[in-house]
Formats: sequence, C-alpha cells, structure tokens
Amino acid sequence: TLAVIAASAARPFALGSEPGFRALLIKLSEQNHILLLNVHHIVSDGWSMAILFRELGLLYQRVSLPELPIQYADYAVWQKNWLQGQRLEALLAYWRNHLAGAPDVLELPLDRPRPPVQGSRGEKVSFVLPADLSDRLQNSSRCEGVTSFMMQLAAFQALLARLTQRGDVVVGTDLANRTRVETEGLIGFFVNLLPVRTRLLGNPTFSELLHQVKEVMLEAYA
Repeated sequence: TLAVIAASAARPFALGSEPGFRALLIKLSEQNHILLLNVHHIVSDGWSMAILFRELGLLYQRVSLPELPIQYADYAVWQKNWLQGQRLEALLAYWRNHLAGAPDVLELPLDRPRPPVQGSRGEKVSFVLPADLSDRLQNSSRCEGVTSFMMQLAAFQALLARLTQRGDVVVGTDLANRTRVETEGLIGFFVNLLPVRTRLLGNPTFSELLHQVKEVMLEAYA
C-alpha cells in the first residue's frame, strides 16, 4: 500500500493533457479504504484544501452541496478582462518602481555555500508563541495602529537586516487574494505572492520601521 501511495504521489502531472487533480481509492477491506488526493498547486491553494475537506465531510453525511454562484473559470475571465490596458500598466509601473535596484538575494551568514543551481527543497520551523508574549504583541499592534502580521513582519525584516548588514530587505509573503464574497467558496488557485521591500537606512526606530512596513503592505495589497 505504501509503495502504491508513494508511486502515485511521485508521478508528475501532464498538465497539457490531464486535469491537475487525481484521486486514487485503495480498498483495504469492506469497511476500510484510503483515499489519496493528488492536487497540483496550479488548481488549488491552502484555502481551497480547507473547502475540499469540508465538502468531502458533508458528502459523507449525505448533505447536498448548494450550487455555487460562479465557477473558477468565471473568475479567470473576469481577472483577464480587468488586468489589461492602462490599469495593467499602472500596476506594473508600481512594481517596477517598488523593486528597482532591489537585491537579488539576501547574503545571509550561512553554514554552507548556496548550491550553484537553486532547487525547491526546503525546511520549515514551527513554534508557538507564549500566551503572554502573544498578548503583548496584540496590544502593541493595536497601539501602533497596525495588524499583528505587520508587527511580526517588521521584526523579521529587522532581524534579516541585522544578519545581512544590509539596509534593503525584500521578503515574500502570500495573500489569500479572495477579494469578492463569491470567491470564498471556490476551489482554485487564488493566492498571490507579494515581495515586500523595506529600507532600513538611517537607523530608523522600530516604530518608524513598523509604519514603513504598514505603508508598503497597504500599497502592495492595493
């Protein structure tokens, strides 16, 4: 069974000739099955997976799903029509200006050299903030008129600036990008990646840095 699952998960998608979604049902016994869902990122995002699992649970309970007001194809057509002409040029001009002269890579003090060809392998570190620290961050964010995410991003960028000894830091962050109510129940790829650039020249205070991050984030969202 594990070999079958591993082989199915490792098989690449031929997006030109097959859907970006595969399902494999493995029957272990009359009552026990394994459902393997292999979903390409081009057709789904994290928000979508929550919808998929919720709807699967409802179908197991024999609950009929309501008709969706629109489909992802409707959204794609709307977005294509919206992103053109002067509007598109204005948006592109913002990002060209925002990223002009930005560093290509952060020269972090690594414990080994970067590979000559960058791959997609990576790691993640998860941790939980102590409750008292989380409360203090929330309170500080409210006092500064920013979100908790902006506060933590500013702290992260300050750390990167210290480690790299650079006053110009770009951090990529993702955005759910579901700006219309009709898209909240859709399965599809909506997420948008935003490069947030912050300049720490002139030794700004953390409050000054925080409000620069807020301004850049709001512009990037727009």
